[in-house]
Amino acid sequence: MRITSARLYPLEVPMSRPIKMAGETLTHAHTLLLRLTDEAGREGWGEASAAPLMTGETLASIAASTEYLVTKLLGQSVAEAAAISPLQEACLYGNPSAKSCVETALMDLLAQRAGLPLYQMLAGAEMASATRRIDMLHMLASGEVEAEIEEAMALRRQGYRQWKIKVGAGDSASDLQRIQRLCALLEGDVVSADANQALSVLAASALAQAGASSGLAFLEQPYRVGMMAEMVALHRVSGLDLCADESIHALHDIVEHGAAGAAQGASLKLIKLGGTQALVQAGRLCLARGMKVNLACKVAETTISAAATAHAGFALREVAWGFSMSNRYLANDVCAQPLTPIDGAVFASQLSLPGLGFAPEAERLREFASAALPVKEFSV
Repeated sequence: MRITSARLYPLEVPMSRPIKMAGETLTHAHTLLLRLTDEAGREGWGEASAAPLMTGETLASIAASTEYLVTKLLGQSVAEAAAISPLQEACLYGNPSAKSCVETALMDLLAQRAGLPLYQMLAGAEMASATRRIDMLHMLASGEVEAEIEEAMALRRQGYRQWKIKVGAGDSASDLQRIQRLCALLEGDVVSADANQALSVLAASALAQAGASSGLAFLEQPYRVGMMAEMVALHRVSGLDLCADESIHALHDIVEHGAAGAAQGASLKLIKLGGTQALVQAGRLCLARGMKVNLACKVAETTISAAATAHAGFALREVAWGFSMSNRYLANDVCAQPLTPIDGAVFASQLSLPGLGFAPEAERLREFASAALPVKEFSV
């Protein structure tokens, strides 16, 4: 397969409503879409969103790194999936978001060429044991408990059974009340809390102990990256499972956190790990070490990234801590028929077309074009 052209689309897509997280409130998704074309005219798509507090990459830096990669790869032949990482590593150090964007587009093309849905190519010999359903994990992120109760009840009637309460943006007393009330209301469901590194040791201890007694399933990334000893102590004292997110960027991070008892599961994202193959490898490592898997898109990404993450998830045998599919939080998707949950889950049957199975509409790419960064095209 020979890559003959590439086009980069920096986008600013409005959210349906603001998402309040510790450290930032998001009103728009700042994301890059990439279209690669091969010698047969097939188009492959990839995406990477800006996450300065997680990967250190802005939309401008992702666009620049992706441009650098595609100009190096244009005209080259990619015979198999295993060749993608060595090609990219030979061109550029680091920059996992840009590499994920390119890898996803190349994997889309390779799977189309093979006539297979991407998840079947990713699963390979493990396909027989792979999951066919991944439950959605819905964020409760307004900070207003009455509004969150109403939101959760409406979605529960639609089949949702996994929830993530965003904490750390307001005062600790309010977070404790939200956790206790929502856990009681959603008894029997998988309810978690996500602090995005924002908690002090004192606040995390109070929240974890209250969460454990209320039925909270896990607490995600309570502390800043590097505070592994504090994570270990928090789990020992509270008995609550902890999920590492911002701390996980490579396979050795999973090994270190699991071995130390600092995390009992991990939140896996394409932009942290560098693409669909790396996400599958990380997920399999978690499962082999007895750790739970949560799949997540950056808030917010479009159906392109949502589908790529789902494909990777369907190459695993279990995603116990759900899937935060963030295209659901956009006011409008770039795809006319976006990937949409059914009864609170995504099913492998929704990803039955060859490759990624989704492509954006040209009109919507124009509508959401970044005001600061231009669309760029390159060809052999």
